[in-house]
Amino acid sequence: MKFLDQAKIYIRSGNGGAGAVSFRREKFIPNGGPDGGDGGNGGNVWIVAMEGLNTLIDFRYQQHFRAQTGVHGMGRQMHGAKGEDVILKVPVGTQVLDEDKETVLLDMDVAGKTEMLLKGGNGGWGNVRFKGPSNQAPAYANPGQEGQERAIWLRLKLIADVGLAGLPNAGKSTFLAAASAARPKIADYPFTTLTPNLGMVDLSPSERFVIADIPGLIEGAHEGAGLGTRFLGHVERSGCLIHLVDGTQDDVAGAWRTIRHELEAYGEGLGEKPEILALNKIDALTPEARSEKAAELKAAAGVDPMLVSGVSGEGVPELLRAAWLVVRRTRGEIAPVENDDGPVQETPGGWAP
Repeated sequence: MKFLDQAKIYIRSGNGGAGAVSFRREKFIPNGGPDGGDGGNGGNVWIVAMEGLNTLIDFRYQQHFRAQTGVHGMGRQMHGAKGEDVILKVPVGTQVLDEDKETVLLDMDVAGKTEMLLKGGNGGWGNVRFKGPSNQAPAYANPGQEGQERAIWLRLKLIADVGLAGLPNAGKSTFLAAASAARPKIADYPFTTLTPNLGMVDLSPSERFVIADIPGLIEGAHEGAGLGTRFLGHVERSGCLIHLVDGTQDDVAGAWRTIRHELEAYGEGLGEKPEILALNKIDALTPEARSEKAAELKAAAGVDPMLVSGVSGEGVPELLRAAWLVVRRTRGEIAPVENDDGPVQETPGGWAP
């Protein structure tokens, strides 16, 4: 299934049905009078956030959505039926933007959230509504009210508790595969990941969080270099970022500074999010090289990086546990009490990918 995170669509609510002009013409009833029924209301346009969806691909093949017109009124005071509604089913985390692509109209951030986008037109009155002492045989009725129409943008921002950041080929997809059941494409060349991937991390039956792997950033991404910053929106909602730095490259401090600059240039609060710094691919480093690279990162970032390897799994449980503590604080839960060895605490049942 292809990944699509934004789409422009055109929506229109249904017109109201017209009221009927009708008179009773029944045998043995000489003074029948008007009996035209009302038209039905036009259909509405709704949007619903659905669990189980993670892309807007359905809106690539259909961009126009029109609700049904209400049924016209008929004789014998029979009212028309309401027009059928249109229901747009979108993934949780979808934003509805105005045609200018900037004004946020709705944020479908909760599963099951349902909102009306456009209301259908009211049905017209039949001529029976207009009869009175001074007009006992009205020969007119109201037409149905016109529906509404507009163009909107749908933009998906994945709901993830933790986001992975780093240069291309920093080992983010390998780490995601080691930490969860996700199986992203992994290869030894940059920009293997072209679309975001989600993985569910299960620390224990009661401790779970979602981690998002986005395509790697390069210097100048905020100006459109590489894949740009288009996919950074998918980690805007995350509680923290895991910043992976490839330990096999020459300048680990420069790699860290490059990503930090791009996050701050993007804005939207990404530069202020809690960051867990990790030196990745330590399975390919000697003990002396590990210490040297970690010292370089600490000098640049001011914090001790965690040492991990997505290939061997070394350090992965400890890094996930540290991320889980930040997630709990973000959710407003009480964080575990720190022990003498740091914030990492074991969970009954242990960790399992």
